[in-house]
This record gives sequence, C-alpha cells and structure tokens, in this order.
Amino acid sequence: MPATITIRNNGSIKVDGEFTILDQDGNPFDLGGRTTISLCRCGQSSNKPFCDGSHKTCGFESMIVHPRGTPRNRS
Repeated sequence: MPATITIRNNGSIKVDGEFTILDQDGNPFDLGGRTTISLCRCGQSSNKPFCDGSHKTCGFESMIVHPRGTPRNRS
C-alpha cells in the first residue's frame, strides 16, 4: 500500500502506509516498524522531525484548504 500523507489543520503531518524517512545525507531514521507517524510543522518539537504535540501549546496555527481543482503536476 502506498503512503498517505494528511496535513492536519493547526497540527502535524500524518504519514500512514509504507515509507522511509531519510535525513539530508540519505540516512534512514529508525521507525521501529511503525507504519504511522506524525511529522512536526510548528518547528517546536523536541523530537524533530517527529511531532511531540508542541503545536498545542505554542500557538501554532495553519489551516490547509484544498483548492478544489485538479492538482497540476509540477515536475
């Protein structure tokens, strides 16, 4: 099953499915077999790139609304 990425309003990015997370040098993070993780969007997590819930107390706000059109391929 391909990964699904969900942008949560005022929160994290949820990644669900089969995926690998790499650092900038191509080293994989040890996910311990997890198939669902949350990535930080607020920049305040003490466990970056993973979410630790800091967005709930730091005042982070970001509403993502789908444009209701056909996505364009931006390759």
